Amino acid sequence: MMRALGYPRLISLENFRYPNFTLVAEILQWLVKRYDPNAELPDDVDTEQDRVIFIKSIVQFMAVKAYIKLNAKKLYMSDGYAVKELLKITSLLYEAMKTKTENDLESIDEDSHMHHSFDISSKSNDLKVTRHLASEITVKGATLYDLLLKEMDLRDKRSVVLSKQLDITEIEQGIKNATKSLEEEIEKTNTMIENIAADEANLEAKIEKRKMDLERNQKRLQTLKSVRPAFMDEYERLELELEDLYKTYVMKFTWLAYLEQQLEELERLEQELVLQREEVTKRMVEKLRQDDLLRSEESGNLDNFLVVNDPSGNTPREKPKRPQPAPSGVRRDPHRRVYGSMSGGDKDDDLDTDSDLDLDGEDDDASDVSDDQDLENLSDLKVGIVVPHGDSDNDF
Repeated sequence: MMRALGYPRLISLENFRYPNFTLVAEILQWLVKRYDPNAELPDDVDTEQDRVIFIKSIVQFMAVKAYIKLNAKKLYMSDGYAVKELLKITSLLYEAMKTKTENDLESIDEDSHMHHSFDISSKSNDLKVTRHLASEITVKGATLYDLLLKEMDLRDKRSVVLSKQLDITEIEQGIKNATKSLEEEIEKTNTMIENIAADEANLEAKIEKRKMDLERNQKRLQTLKSVRPAFMDEYERLELELEDLYKTYVMKFTWLAYLEQQLEELERLEQELVLQREEVTKRMVEKLRQDDLLRSEESGNLDNFLVVNDPSGNTPREKPKRPQPAPSGVRRDPHRRVYGSMSGGDKDDDLDTDSDLDLDGEDDDASDVSDDQDLENLSDLKVGIVVPHGDSDNDF
């Protein structure tokens, strides 16, 4: 291993058959420099005190930097037992060099293979691994950045701790304290284990008790199911009666809803008939009013004929007065003719001739027929119509 690591001289086990502190010190110093070229170690090994300081510094450095625990007493003996301690450092460096060489060879093979043929499908299996590593690199980088921010505060503390020389007695005392605390934890754990066993026994007893209660309750339930209650017959009878009553209720409710609908329909029809009757009544009243106005107008037109004496002494002639306008809503018949006597006479005779006036019979007959038809329609509407309170046939 030393030859592979590049040690300049050959070493044999015969060199360590007898104590050889100079060779051991030289090998230790070379291995530490190979591990960390910036390491600072004492070079003096002439006196006993210098040798003790040298061995302590080597042990402390390897414990802090490489996490390798070395036996200082065996190193100080510098015999065959010291070789076993030296092999710890040598094996670490040899494995690291071997791993680096293999990685270099693999990278060279991969580069040569990529130059010859490159197939992206062969790398598809490494895609997930690459993504996972990329995410881890991001997380680690963030963590490293946070730690580097604390470097200014931790640098002084670290330099103080590294510059401090470790005392074997303090280390032994710390190890004893750690062993004592570990023993206390072991005792506590054993106590908890014993308590767990007791808890398990208590839980098993409770489970058995609950099982017995469950079986007893199940038996009681089966007994209660087998016994028929005294009021069960009456309950079933009332349930049947309730079912019949519910059916009757549903049927009557349906009938009532149907009758209410029919009643609303009849009321609507009666309201329409009442409205029609009122409309017909209004038309009849209006027509009778028009007829009365026409009759009063015709009787008044007879007075409009006045006797006028001719100045030449001839027979007097009648001069009609200007007819008065008819009331609003009454249409005057332009073809109505008036018949009368043109002979002279007394005023009384003229008044007696008013009975000879006659209107056109054709219009009277048509109006009479229309009045009879309206009366028949009115009598037909009276059938089945409820006359509202306050209405009467005497309105017209």
